Amino acid sequence: MTPPKAKPEIEIVEPLGARVLIRKDEDRKQTKTGIHLPDKIEIPTLTGRVVAISAQVESDADYPIKNYDRVLFNPKHGVPVDFEGDNRLFVIPVEDVVAVFRKEID
Repeated sequence: MTPPKAKPEIEIVEPLGARVLIRKDEDRKQTKTGIHLPDKIEIPTLTGRVVAISAQVESDADYPIKNYDRVLFNPKHGVPVDFEGDNRLFVIPVEDVVAVFRKEID
């Protein structure tokens, strides 16, 4: 009799200090005018979704960032997280988040 399989542990990434975890959007392979780019050329994106927020950022009223917000960020000081195979997760200092996209509600 084989032993029952253990449930896989779920690993999470929790940013520390004044940092957020962002999943970078896919790079575009088509321009806004509809021109398809060759596979080797992509338009780099600087947008992504917030996946996790450090406790410090969450408690700071100066940073109105929440989980799942779509943000514009500067990746210069970002640290890539080799957590998933696609390498789209980055720990970003909150100062490098330059804008949050919001929908206007009437």
